[in-house]
Amino acid sequence: MRFTATNYNMSLLDKGQRERFDVVLVSPRNPLNIGAAARAMANFGFHNLSVVAAFDPTWREARSAVGAPQLLSDAVEAATLAEAVANCTLVVGTGTLTYRKPEQPVVSLPLLAPLVRQELNKGGCIALVFGSEKHGLTREDLSYCHLLVEIPTDPEQPSMNLGQAVAVCLYELATRAAQSQASSPHSEPAATTERLELLASVIQETMNAADYSPPAMHPANHHDLRLLLRRLAPSTHDTRRILGIFRRILWRLKRTPVDKNGQG
Repeated sequence: MRFTATNYNMSLLDKGQRERFDVVLVSPRNPLNIGAAARAMANFGFHNLSVVAAFDPTWREARSAVGAPQLLSDAVEAATLAEAVANCTLVVGTGTLTYRKPEQPVVSLPLLAPLVRQELNKGGCIALVFGSEKHGLTREDLSYCHLLVEIPTDPEQPSMNLGQAVAVCLYELATRAAQSQASSPHSEPAATTERLELLASVIQETMNAADYSPPAMHPANHHDLRLLLRRLAPSTHDTRRILGIFRRILWRLKRTPVDKNGQG
């Protein structure tokens, strides 16, 4: 049987769907790994690459390499993960469970495709996030993720090379998500990471105004709020409504400060 370019690509997500994917590399240290990740993206038709807190010498070397794909030249540089995934409605972290206790739902890679297809049908944008070669994603990084995906590997060698991990994940998503049964489009899109972060900040400010906890607990509270909001997965409309409620409460609290005994 003769394969043409047309039927060869029938097994992949279409171009419009792949354009709603971002691959995010957090603090990569090896230019060869960055190049391998870019090559894997090009293989499966993904073009949106973001690099967070890049190590300058490594990043310059990767981008100047002979034959580097155009997507490296077009890659977005971000100072923080929050900035890189601000417009995404589903953020998927990657990593092994060998050395961490996850705080978000864990999905095996073969089971991720239907969730991705569902998000695409809702009109959402997806980020697939990879950590540095040495440490992977930190607990703080993962607080921005709705899910943690685990690549099934042998227990004796659980971690994968960065470039290989990108290739395996993109192959699974490009093929299995395309083959997943399409559900009817959801009329209400999910809230973006940027909106969830705004909501978490307003709730945190309200908690502070109500003297909810000592200042030393504020960072932990904000971390927990990030995780909670991603588990709840509010829609854009719900997020707007909740923001309005907490802003009103905050306005009232600032007009009537709470005393040390918790009384208005």
